[in-house]
Amino acid sequence: MSLKDRVTEDMKAAMRARQSARLSTIRLLLAAMKQREVDERITLSDADVLSIIDKMIKQRRDSVTQFEAGGRQDLVDIERAEVAVLAEYMPQPLSPTEIEEMINAAIADTGAASIAGMGKVMAVLRPKLAGRADLGDVSAKVKARLSA
Repeated sequence: MSLKDRVTEDMKAAMRARQSARLSTIRLLLAAMKQREVDERITLSDADVLSIIDKMIKQRRDSVTQFEAGGRQDLVDIERAEVAVLAEYMPQPLSPTEIEEMINAAIADTGAASIAGMGKVMAVLRPKLAGRADLGDVSAKVKARLSA
């Protein structure tokens, strides 16, 4: 079952169980998925769906920070609940050791010896790490490794 189908089935289950908070979050996800399909005239793959979910999680975490600064605990709780629902669809995160191993393998595969090869290394890593690691942190690690 594709991730898109799983989200649709979960929406139906949330409707049956009358879980309104979960249902609204899943509907937001489905709307974002449909919007991207219409805008780009494509059928989403699992990797595309994961990138949408990752973006939505980042948005909600940013909102949590803003709401905490504003003293709005009620909104913080709502955003955290949405993050929890969205996180169910993300793959298991990789450990730092696994990430380091993948970086080493990508550098070896591309033959990158300087910062000029960083784009090639990230192009190899991006599809493997999508949704499983923070690509900003990975990019910083690759840059540090190639600068040394």
